Amino acid sequence: MRVRSAEEILATLDERGRSAGLPFMPEMLRFAGQEMRIYKRADKTCDTVTPSTDHRKLERTVHLAGARCDGSAHGGCQAACLLFFREEWLESAPAASAGGGATIETLNADTTADPGEDGTERYRCQATELLNASEPMSAYSAGQYLDDIRYGNEKPAVVVRGLLVVIFNKYQRLSRRLPARLRIRGGETYPFLRGGGPSGPKPEPLGLAPGDLVEVRSKEEILRTLSSANKNRGMLFDVEMLPYCGQRARVLSRVERIIDEKTGRMLRLRDCVVLQDVFCRSLYHRFCPRAIYPYWREAWLRRVED
Repeated sequence: MRVRSAEEILATLDERGRSAGLPFMPEMLRFAGQEMRIYKRADKTCDTVTPSTDHRKLERTVHLAGARCDGSAHGGCQAACLLFFREEWLESAPAASAGGGATIETLNADTTADPGEDGTERYRCQATELLNASEPMSAYSAGQYLDDIRYGNEKPAVVVRGLLVVIFNKYQRLSRRLPARLRIRGGETYPFLRGGGPSGPKPEPLGLAPGDLVEVRSKEEILRTLSSANKNRGMLFDVEMLPYCGQRARVLSRVERIIDEKTGRMLRLRDCVVLQDVFCRSLYHRFCPRAIYPYWREAWLRRVED
């Protein structure tokens, strides 16, 4: 696909620099005019703004391979989110105007929101504004899984396995109301990740830098670093990180600042890295295609010599 020129895209946007509620961000201008492959359709996405476990439904939206936000217009945010592209921003679809039109100044103005009560600067981006560009999507909407297969987002066997996980975990949650003898592992959801509290001495910091080769520790080793809420000093070890246990990868970057998608405030992180080609595959969360980079504590990794 070819991304339309900046002038063509600006003509599709409203007076806030958005199309169907989805912002076209300044960081996306560098992709204008480029030929790029579609990575996956983005007809659904996980809800990272509210506590809901349901997904959100989008229309006529895709992710492009390698098109990630560099945070240059959002205070240097290092989350490197995979960007959403509306089909009218690509040459294969009609470039209908949204009515108002926009300028580059419009895009820059939409990157910040009014400060919070404490005066803290707040940002707006595609991730913070997803609720405005989408609708709720239930886990029991069968069409989403057919679309995952039809559009090639996932292989049939992966979707079937994921559906079995959804059904099993639904039973597990309901079983918590049943007598103990009818529960499986106390009603815990698959894949049964539950930390037991940090044990043993705190590991020495690795001082990892981009390009360093590391190996993700085993599940058993990582569990010993987690609280019962599966956190290490406030950072969640998500079940989507489990498939990478035992695998090797290179450090892509250290992450020190990211935008909180719920509030728009900039968060400061410590002891946090992301790894090359290591992203959330949403195997246990209904195949959200956002390919979010998980954040890794150094305690979950070991350095490997080249």
